[in-house]
Amino acid sequence: MVRGGSFTKTLILLVFFFLLPFAFASADSPAKQRIYDNAGLLSDNEVQELEALAEKHSAKRDTDFIILTSNNEENKDVEDIMQDFYDDEAPGYDKPHGNTVILTLDMKKRDVYVAGFYRGETYLDDHRATLVRKKITSDLSSGNYDKAFESFIKISSKYMGIRPGVDPDNILFNLWFQIIVSLAIAGAVVGIMAINTGGKVTVSAGTYQDRENTRVNHRRDQYIRTSTTKRRKPSNQSSGGGFSGGGGGGGVTRGGHSHSGSRGKF
Repeated sequence: MVRGGSFTKTLILLVFFFLLPFAFASADSPAKQRIYDNAGLLSDNEVQELEALAEKHSAKRDTDFIILTSNNEENKDVEDIMQDFYDDEAPGYDKPHGNTVILTLDMKKRDVYVAGFYRGETYLDDHRATLVRKKITSDLSSGNYDKAFESFIKISSKYMGIRPGVDPDNILFNLWFQIIVSLAIAGAVVGIMAINTGGKVTVSAGTYQDRENTRVNHRRDQYIRTSTTKRRKPSNQSSGGGFSGGGGGGGVTRGGHSHSGSRGKF
């Protein structure tokens, strides 16, 4: 019995020492980073809140939502900053160099770039990336960076829940519009039911007609003519053309990863 007890204790100690390194490794491993505020635009609390928000929507869309800010000390183009980051850091929700949407801010040149890789490229194409960029530019220009970053995550996530090729800003996708339509349909159904419960209507057009004293006066309308004048419609031309302050256009990183994209100033 003593020998059996010693063997059990020895086995427990072996299991403990075997699992101990993994326990410490798990405790010391930080959560997955998605907010890279290298320009120092956010407080620690704002970074934590954005990390939690990004984690939530990343899991919802199987795509990492990443925010990258830079002071651009190397004087690089904002697209190059984003591409080098993607090649070097290998982000991706499903795998390294996987599904990713990145917002990149160049504080030196005041450039902003929205890009999508793999699933992000499909659901956040050039046009949708431009829509996202335009919706957050005013907050970026005003210095409301935390609000702009929050909007970027939420809007991008919303767009990625809509089938590619469909206008994501269509009124049919607005919750308030869906509620109004539902209430209107419900009201129409209730109204029809209320009318049908009133019984069958037996009064017709001839019920109150006095056939003996009713006469029809015959009148004749003579058509003379109609004249029309044709005028040349002026062309609707704009001196600016295209998207103001930027435009869409993706590319391929040096590592060979294709992406959608939209860039502009803020």
